[in-house]
Amino acid sequence: MTQTENRAIYDKPGHLIRRLQQIAVALFMNETSGFDVTPVQYAALLAIDLHPGIDQTALVNIIAFDRSTIGEVVSRLEAKRLVRRTTGEKDGRTKVLRVSPAGKKLVSDIEALVREAQRQILAPLTGRERVAFMRMLIKLVDLNNQHSRAPKRSKDHRGRRSARIEMAS
Repeated sequence: MTQTENRAIYDKPGHLIRRLQQIAVALFMNETSGFDVTPVQYAALLAIDLHPGIDQTALVNIIAFDRSTIGEVVSRLEAKRLVRRTTGEKDGRTKVLRVSPAGKKLVSDIEALVREAQRQILAPLTGRERVAFMRMLIKLVDLNNQHSRAPKRSKDHRGRRSARIEMAS
């Protein structure tokens, strides 16, 4: 195939975003290889750490992950003794999530490695390009959120960002 023929593939933003996701996962897994945690498990663990006592529905809304597989993610974190799932005090039907001491240690120990993986993703860009890329990425994700199978939901449903995204410099 020639360069021109491949343009039919490589000129599509969806394909490039999928490829960038593959690269981001590979960098994350490479940096954190000693911790046996996936990017989704890390996101869930961090969200639970930031919001102790949340239930799985709130977790789904925070990390924008599909409801049908979040139970598996939480079960794996629980099996690794990183998260505790207990019956809710107000509603016995709900299970509340808390990060265990081992989970807190993992979050602390892995933080610099995750930051390094994020840095590597953006490293090929200049400082200005990084800022512009992050602004555009945030805008695309926010404005296309409703098209996701697992849209991000926050308490503020007016479309405002509920958390500031840290830009790598």
